[in-house]
Amino acid sequence: MSESKHGKILIVDDNEDLLKAAKMFLKRHFAQVDIEKNPEAIPALLKQDDYDVILLDMNFTKDVSSGHEGYYWLGKILELDPSAVVVLITAYGDVQMAVKAIKAGATDFVLKPWENEKLLATLYSSMRLRETRDQVETLKLKNQQINETINEKFSDIIGQSQAMQKIFQTIERVAHTDANVLILGENGTGKELVARAIHRHSARRHESFVAVDLGSIPETLFESELFGHKRGSFTDAKEDRTGRFELANGGTLFLDEIGNLSMPSQAKMLTSLQNRRINRVGSNKEVSMDIRLVCATNMPLYEMVKDNKFRQDLLYRINTIEIEIPPLRERIEDIPLLANHFLKHYATRYNKPISKISEAAMTRMSKHQWPGNIRELQHALERAVILCNGSVLQPEDFTLTNTQAREADAGGINLDQFNLDEVEKLLIRKVLKKFNGNITQAAAELGLTRSSLYRRLEKHGL
Repeated sequence: MSESKHGKILIVDDNEDLLKAAKMFLKRHFAQVDIEKNPEAIPALLKQDDYDVILLDMNFTKDVSSGHEGYYWLGKILELDPSAVVVLITAYGDVQMAVKAIKAGATDFVLKPWENEKLLATLYSSMRLRETRDQVETLKLKNQQINETINEKFSDIIGQSQAMQKIFQTIERVAHTDANVLILGENGTGKELVARAIHRHSARRHESFVAVDLGSIPETLFESELFGHKRGSFTDAKEDRTGRFELANGGTLFLDEIGNLSMPSQAKMLTSLQNRRINRVGSNKEVSMDIRLVCATNMPLYEMVKDNKFRQDLLYRINTIEIEIPPLRERIEDIPLLANHFLKHYATRYNKPISKISEAAMTRMSKHQWPGNIRELQHALERAVILCNGSVLQPEDFTLTNTQAREADAGGINLDQFNLDEVEKLLIRKVLKKFNGNITQAAAELGLTRSSLYRRLEKHGL
């Protein structure tokens, strides 16, 4: 029977003989049974462990029959852990006291001396209630994630180029497996769309797709965000929180910008992926996880491994299959398809009678370098639709900063003589100048997020 034991039980009673007898009996049926004589120790016990059921005496030495102490500590327990399952015990029970206890938040009520089998049945029933509560809360969050996925704009990948056809073929081959996938590509190329496509074509498509931008999570909150935490485990932990790993259980976990992880965070991530188990911050209870892992980055992971900035064993763990998405400038045949898709969307959204893009405007877009890739193209179309006064988009409706001439407006610099990093640096400097250093406006103009622009500023020393 020992191999099937699970569950953690805490018994709080001032009768030492009762505590010892209860522990001796219950430890044959549960994985952990803790006993405590002093109710003042309850807050510390709840902080250091996560109990499935708490057996709480209603009457301690100060007040032997009214049950007031039991009600007080019941309230304290539920204040510390609103999802706690508490079974009250007393030798002076009656129907009114039982009803009052249930109304106060108790799960059940037992009289002492109890019958062992009846006590065991009560504890098993209460433990199932705790498990059900946890499952319901997780399901609520997972359903929210699923609904967000369903309502995601532009959830389909658009492309007819040979490079994109190869990506479609790869998605079809790997989606039905549970192989870990690493998606490589510049910002704005559609890495998350590829991850979502893998999920939608997998056997996990009816479960959650949980996306995490690792580049936006501070180092101090990494474990809390990914693994969850218990209430009171740190200063701002005002309530229990389910981590992204638990939310994705049964579904797909998408870790974007995984190249931004620090070495300590990489070690924690590797341990969780290897063991397929996590612990919430502040809890000793292990949670099993069943996820499909998809990661993405725009950083050169293989070079980072050589420079000891990324763990080689973690790279091996996440890149069973690699998919590299080419930048938009290398698949210009997809630009008309994408542009018309965005035109239709924004013309409808802004109720504008715009039916098409002029040939001149399309030519200009095809010669643009698109450093922000598809995201920049999308923003360019949105701005053009808003500014256009006619029924056809013209070149003057677009505010593109580096067209086919590839010459900076200020200084007439021929960008062909520079490498891609130098082109990017010149472009960022120019756009920052245009908006007087306003990061938000510059990022929008470049089709980047603020965090992505900040990383490029640091990279180029701007």
